[in-house]
Amino acid sequence: MKLALAAAVAAALVAAPFGVYPVMLMKVMCFALFACAFNLLPGYTGLLSFGHAMFFGGASYICAHTIKELGFPPELGIVAGTAFAAALGLVVGALAIRREGIYFAMVTLALAQMFYFFCLQAPFTNGEDGIQGVPRGIFLGLIDLSDDLSLYYVVAVIFVAGVALIHRIVHSPFGQVLRAIRENEPRAISLGYSVNRYKLLAFVLSATLAGLAGSTKVLVFQLASLTDVYWTMSGEVVLMTIVGGMGTILGPAVGAAIIVMMQNYLASFGEWVLVIQGCIFVLVVSVFRKGIVGEIKAAAERRRARREG
Repeated sequence: MKLALAAAVAAALVAAPFGVYPVMLMKVMCFALFACAFNLLPGYTGLLSFGHAMFFGGASYICAHTIKELGFPPELGIVAGTAFAAALGLVVGALAIRREGIYFAMVTLALAQMFYFFCLQAPFTNGEDGIQGVPRGIFLGLIDLSDDLSLYYVVAVIFVAGVALIHRIVHSPFGQVLRAIRENEPRAISLGYSVNRYKLLAFVLSATLAGLAGSTKVLVFQLASLTDVYWTMSGEVVLMTIVGGMGTILGPAVGAAIIVMMQNYLASFGEWVLVIQGCIFVLVVSVFRKGIVGEIKAAAERRRARREG
């Protein structure tokens, strides 16, 4: 069953750019990876971050600067942006995990706002203009990324690799400990686990993968801007995760696809897009308590239980 599902997803990714605009598909995959990375915290560790835009946007700035100003190839730009997000995640995580609940969320939001103002004032970010015209270059010296179709398949490979890594993390012994912390932290402590160490590692992994998504987005749009580090970006990734299904592997990706497509196809409504998004969010929270994928998964489990019973 899992092999059949994987084959179907692979076939869909291969065929998709021949029926849908590749740039929009790449945008969906970048935000889907971002949402899946974010989901490692609230979905599996029980930590709600309101500052994940700093990793997504910070990595995009570093990647853009590395490629455009320093002249490095795109793969090294992605590595530089991802490494920066990991280092920033280590610092922010070490500060934030000292608090719990809403206090943890507020600490991440405050640090993200500080980082936003840093990006606004730093000389290399070009302020409100951002870093524009980032060259796509030649990936690994073999693939010309100026061609949208070639870039699409590179982004698809990065997306699949990122989601596969998240799947491996979640279904590893480390992932089981994260779930134990989410469900009953005092019990996890009583069993001898260093809870703060596990939380910090989960935070760094989530920040790293968010940075990978932000770095990849730079190659797609050839731009790093303040929008990527603003607090609304953190809000969007929370919305994507809740709509798709928190605590599921593909739920955040589905939520990201819904939100991104809505923004593209409803752009003619202007500011009303936010109102429509809000209505959909209220509907999902009211009707699909576990998110779209979460409810589908729960229904399948109930059906299986009835059949076995």
